[in-house]
Amino acid sequence: MQHDPNTPADKVRTAFSQYPQHTYPKGHIVVFGNENPAGIFYMVRGSVRQYDISPTGSEVIVNVFKPPAFFPMSWAINHAPNRYFFKAEEPTTVHVVPAADALAFVKDNPDVLLDLLSRLYKGLDGLLGRVVHLMSGSARSRLLYELIVESRRGGKEQDNGDVVLTINETDIAARTGLTRETVSREMQHLKDQTWVSIAPGGITIRNLAALKNALGPEL
Repeated sequence: MQHDPNTPADKVRTAFSQYPQHTYPKGHIVVFGNENPAGIFYMVRGSVRQYDISPTGSEVIVNVFKPPAFFPMSWAINHAPNRYFFKAEEPTTVHVVPAADALAFVKDNPDVLLDLLSRLYKGLDGLLGRVVHLMSGSARSRLLYELIVESRRGGKEQDNGDVVLTINETDIAARTGLTRETVSREMQHLKDQTWVSIAPGGITIRNLAALKNALGPEL
């Protein structure tokens, strides 16, 4: 089957790749909170977390961007001050596009705008689900929900059906609002049930169906 060069992702890549390219090492803060970004960042490699700092000084992760995402569009569209930090979770390469150019491109390409809205609403669904569990769920349900969502968004499925996540318990704590100690305790229960395993490279989901069944019918 011949590849269609006019898909939204291809059109974005063609338009945005002409702008200056920058590569950031793992841990580099691409944009500081309360700082206006240099432009719109179009990702071609890596991963970037968007987070805020809680009153206790801990990171609270709002979103994680992966290629071919471009961000922060809310700042560009709404002209509101940026309050979030954006940090590279791994070596990351981006093209920096002037906000006016990015907005003009999106306005001129309705299919790209529709694709952007589709991905936005998928992310919003996940965020709303997280809020529900933060407000009414137990530590166990919050952990289960985060593992399932991360499996969908960034998991790498193996031939044997396992799903590998390149995150650790500290990352999960930042995503769920739980303490590192609570995450470790709840993860131990899941390891005892052989549903997950942990290695230096990340977390492996051994039985995703069991996690879903344990959380409930909504997932």
